[in-house]
Amino acid sequence: MSRDEDLLARVALTWLTEPGTWSVHRLVDRLGPAGTLDLLLDGGAPDEPLRATVAARSREGDARAVAADALARTERLGARLVTPGDEEWPVRVDDLRRLALRGGDRRVDRETAPPLCFWVRGAWPLQEAFERSVSVVGARAATPYGLHVATEIGYGLADRDWTVVSGGAFGIDAAAHRGALNAGGLTVAVLACGVDRPYPVGNAALFDRIAETGLLVSEWMPGAAPLRPRFLIRNRVIAAAALGTVLVEAAARSGATQTVNRALAIGRRAMVVPGPVTSAMSVGAHEMLREQPFARLVTGLPHVLEEVGRIGADLAPPARAPHQARDLLDDDATLVLESMPRRGAVGVDRLAARAGVDVRTALRKLSLLEELGMVRRRDDGYALAPGAAARGARAPVGDPRSPGVPPGPARSPDASPGTVP
Repeated sequence: MSRDEDLLARVALTWLTEPGTWSVHRLVDRLGPAGTLDLLLDGGAPDEPLRATVAARSREGDARAVAADALARTERLGARLVTPGDEEWPVRVDDLRRLALRGGDRRVDRETAPPLCFWVRGAWPLQEAFERSVSVVGARAATPYGLHVATEIGYGLADRDWTVVSGGAFGIDAAAHRGALNAGGLTVAVLACGVDRPYPVGNAALFDRIAETGLLVSEWMPGAAPLRPRFLIRNRVIAAAALGTVLVEAAARSGATQTVNRALAIGRRAMVVPGPVTSAMSVGAHEMLREQPFARLVTGLPHVLEEVGRIGADLAPPARAPHQARDLLDDDATLVLESMPRRGAVGVDRLAARAGVDVRTALRKLSLLEELGMVRRRDDGYALAPGAAARGARAPVGDPRSPGVPPGPARSPDASPGTVP
């Protein structure tokens, strides 16, 4: 079979039946795309629902003629069709062969076969774009908190040469895409409609920017409408194509949680950002953490990189409170400091008695406390330095007495996510 025949048959099959249909996928494995198309058009579908679907679509037009028109339209658009035989085919999506969702009784939960082909707009090779990628998904009606987190994660991933994958929707999706674009990185929008009519229309400028520097990807031919079930169908691709999926915000019933469930079902890293317990947009995320033992709580880019990055090379730094001068004190120095009067001065003998240490030890610890700027020597004894009563002074960065405790990670001055249209 020639490549042209293969392309025509695959396009015709995506028009006759929705992507993900297992019976069609198995027929293609056995008969090839052209053989499967001949069988279906001759009324030989292996089950009644598929026969009914093919018959209904066939009444709307000739499948081969529709496919030929779609291929011509693809060429005029400057897009391309990518199939499993192509070098740029994203091999991870083939893991959908082993996707089995428990308790799923809807069609979108049963029909989860790998794609037959992808329409692609953008110059990057598809496999290369997905090779080192993370999906970021979440609520359309996102809160300012969720938008901030998604933008930060998208920016940080792209800044470290990771591809950001999402669905192009309002809310979390758009924030993740914009964060990646502002970092000058690569982002991929996986659509539930034709690549020539991205949805929602309000994100048209964003889609144009993605097409210029990244990729728009779809299983549906140019001109295809964004029907509601198609968003759930495409979610399996968002889950399978990337190394892991981050859920930022999700309401109690959210398609974004379905994406995470699909990622878990095929062994991908699933990460969830917690939110305020008072927010309706965090209910789905929190339930995911409660119900899925393999979902990992992440609070920012370092945690995400630790999940999907190289073993031993992308570990998140341990969470630490701001480094305080008090952290440098041993037990005796702490006793001496705590025994100082809040006001006025105290002699060494009396202070040693209050702290329960000998005078010699008290003198040594007072010398350390004076060096750290926490006490002052006066004619009538020792007194707390101004402001030391609050015990909040930070230790000097790189203080040689610090027992190997680094200061908290600082954000680079050029790391602001910003915005784009």
